[in-house]
Amino acid sequence: MSSPQKISRQISRPDELTMEVVELIGDVVARFYADYEEAAGEHRLTGAQARLLNLLSLEPLPMRKLAQKLKCEPSNVTGIVDRLEARGLVERRPDPADRRVKLAAATDEGRGVSLDLREGLRFAREPLAGLSDEERLTLRDLLRRMLGAQD
Repeated sequence: MSSPQKISRQISRPDELTMEVVELIGDVVARFYADYEEAAGEHRLTGAQARLLNLLSLEPLPMRKLAQKLKCEPSNVTGIVDRLEARGLVERRPDPADRRVKLAAATDEGRGVSLDLREGLRFAREPLAGLSDEERLTLRDLLRRMLGAQD
């Protein structure tokens, strides 16, 4: 008879299909980041600068929130914003809700670069082009479900 610990390990181990899906997700993430870094480089940006610019193209954010979203220290975000601001892609402005807080916001030029960067991602387009609209909707819905996102 098996010990309770051995049975517990057997039950909690993922099955082969789950492991294959996990590996495929890892491969997708790696390819996405490699393509993102390449696209960023074409705009003389680092991957971190491109990701920050993308976030700011959606809405102005305080430094602390940017650091949380990028999962890095606020001091790193300050340096990234400084470099993007020097290029005219980002600006700092007071938060209308609390003038003591500074928001970082993409400039018109920054939003244009961010859009161009996203449109230039080959990985995002090429594999998805081989899927039908229905398959892409299904994939989107499954990914949202995995992430716990609400419609």
